[in-house]
Amino acid sequence: MENPEGWKTKKKILAIFAHPDDAEFFCGGMIARWVDQGHCVSYCLLTKGQRGFHEKGMDLTTMAEIRVREQMAAGSVLGVTDIRFLEHLDGELVADIALREEIIQETRKQKPDIVVSCDPTNLFPAVNRINHPDHRAAGQAVIDAVFPAAGSPAYQFNDKLTATEAHQVEEMWLALTQQPNFEIVLTNYLEKRIRAILCHHSQVQATAEELLDKYLKPSLAREGTDAPAYCEKFLRIIFN
Repeated sequence: MENPEGWKTKKKILAIFAHPDDAEFFCGGMIARWVDQGHCVSYCLLTKGQRGFHEKGMDLTTMAEIRVREQMAAGSVLGVTDIRFLEHLDGELVADIALREEIIQETRKQKPDIVVSCDPTNLFPAVNRINHPDHRAAGQAVIDAVFPAAGSPAYQFNDKLTATEAHQVEEMWLALTQQPNFEIVLTNYLEKRIRAILCHHSQVQATAEELLDKYLKPSLAREGTDAPAYCEKFLRIIFN
């Protein structure tokens, strides 16, 4: 079986992102592949996407309920059923010590081999696009929690952390990065990724055909070939 990661055992993988739909948009193909290969993937989402609406009359509580349902459906498409939501408000994430403590605690409880998040240094992910501040705050808080805090018994900021055993993560994978060092062709998983994205009905107006065209066209132009391919890129950090 294809194993570009070089892993010799099945891994426990924890994806920590800001919002429902981030995992599917940022690395849904890779998550589908990891699940297909027998790795154990779970999500920790720091908000419930409460502000993901534009229409008048919607409220934060109702939007949160909608987005949680959408996320559970999307995760199911990819094969992820272990999804935990923290109670932060969409649009208000700050990479402070309090958020770091929560992520340290989550990491120590779940003891993942691999932690996945997004690159906090990516301010402008594409032409005419600004990366959401929650994405950047989430990525920064995850990085700060994983190294050096989660793996060091010296980091015990409060009673909850004192009660948890330090856990050293093997690797961190950062999606939505401008400085990737790992790229993989995931064309065979694109259809599943698109089906998962489309579960987020409140956020996505495009059709499956439009999304397929969107994700294949850039790779076709970049590679200069008649055989379109879909790739996902990561900044992979291996802790020795």
